[in-house]
Amino acid sequence: MAKGEGSESVSAAGLLPTSILQAGERPAQVKKEPKKKQQLSICNKLCYAVGGAPYQVTGCALGFFLQIYLLDVAQVDPFSASIILFVGRAWDAFTDPLVGFCISKSSWTRLGRLMPWIIFSTPLAIIAYFLIWFVPDFPESHAYLFLWYLLFYCLFETLVTCFHVPYSALTMFISTEQSERDSATAYRMTVEVLGTVLGTAIQGQIVGQADTPCLQDPSGSAVASEGANRTHSTTSLRKTQNAYLLAAGVIASIYVICAVILVLGVREQREPYETQQAEPLSFFRGLRLVMSHGPYVKLIAGFLFTSLAFMLVEGNFALFCTYTLGFRNEFQNLLLAIMLSATFTIPFWQWFLTRFGKKTAVYVGISSAVPFLILVAVMESNLIVTYVVAVAAGISVAAAFLLPWSMLPDVIDNFHLKHPHSHGTEPIFFSFYVFFTKFASGISLGISTLSLDFAGYRTRGCSQPARVRFTLKMLVTMAPIVLILLGLLLFKLYPIDEERRRQNKKALQALREEASSSGCSDTDSTELASIL
Repeated sequence: MAKGEGSESVSAAGLLPTSILQAGERPAQVKKEPKKKQQLSICNKLCYAVGGAPYQVTGCALGFFLQIYLLDVAQVDPFSASIILFVGRAWDAFTDPLVGFCISKSSWTRLGRLMPWIIFSTPLAIIAYFLIWFVPDFPESHAYLFLWYLLFYCLFETLVTCFHVPYSALTMFISTEQSERDSATAYRMTVEVLGTVLGTAIQGQIVGQADTPCLQDPSGSAVASEGANRTHSTTSLRKTQNAYLLAAGVIASIYVICAVILVLGVREQREPYETQQAEPLSFFRGLRLVMSHGPYVKLIAGFLFTSLAFMLVEGNFALFCTYTLGFRNEFQNLLLAIMLSATFTIPFWQWFLTRFGKKTAVYVGISSAVPFLILVAVMESNLIVTYVVAVAAGISVAAAFLLPWSMLPDVIDNFHLKHPHSHGTEPIFFSFYVFFTKFASGISLGISTLSLDFAGYRTRGCSQPARVRFTLKMLVTMAPIVLILLGLLLFKLYPIDEERRRQNKKALQALREEASSSGCSDTDSTELASIL
């Protein structure tokens, strides 16, 4: 147990209302047979896990490739690109609590409360995603291009939020058993990392086959040379644009298939005590309760900095490999090596957190990226060493994927014990959890691209000035290291260790059994009424 946690640890009895404790002392309750543990089949877990792939496939493609696409393919100037990336991610962050608010006001239907959002957002999202990777034939005006990409980037992020927020909250409704949710989360993280592999492989390999034209030198002679080869340059650029469209079409198809599997293979379940509540909790009152919940705030603070570190690496990795390391034709393969390594090590981290605890897994998993980032910062450009570092870095990426989503349900369980009559707050927890992460991502992408503009980034350049190469190295190595260390220091304040988690599990199980035994008939009638 970390220092300072003992004062916050409480017994299971201390977490329960007096009425529940009194009910537990009745002879009838003592003699009652224990409720059979609710098990999820492997098929249920797989169908649930597959639903996480669309967000990761599209997010990975956008995170790794949108910056270099805007700069070198769509030929948006760096300042405008920085505005698009920042506003798009900031808007994406704003839509998370907005969608969470709308979901909290949604009624239960035959499909549940969350599934309708996933179903109706999917077709619109794939259309918007495809248009992000389309280069319109506008007149010679950068303003039109700026508005086009800003509009469809924001639109897609809004629609994918309508998919991802209810999907994330679905974690709390697939089972009432904490162990089953943890297991399903491990399945989900494995599939999500596999989704990043698919996004990296599809986008990288298809786009990598195209020969993106570049300018050898910004001088007047180079301009003259470019004019002499205008036809070849235009043809090559068009092939690159078509390659991005092809990759977008393939990824959009995967999005639809995964959404269909999720809807057909997963069913929402309501908590027994939730159906007994006469008045649902208002969104703003729920928001005040959620944001004043200490473990939630501390979890957000810790992962905000560590997530920002990995986002800086993600957003600038393609440019870093292309211009700083000089691996123009290898960056997509390096990305694939990182994601494959992360996919294969997800089961290891699931075993590690169950064996040694989630906080220990955070310290070991996240900090393991630091030595490799230092190695990248100090080493000379060497392809073999870079591949070794990429594979090793994937181990830390796996931990960064798994641990935040594995720990958030523990915080929600802790909240339910302290506020047993406050239900319907799950979308608030998940939407604001994603909100802070996305807002930080928008800041990182905006500042990164703006820094490159100040450093003198040359659009479509075959090489970049020394200041640009140095800036990229700082963005991919030293800045993430500082952010990771800050995040781990803040994470010392997180109070839910393994002992606290076991106590919460026992207390929550007692709460469920009391709710089930005291209102079975009321629950059945309420469920039937909500379905009809």
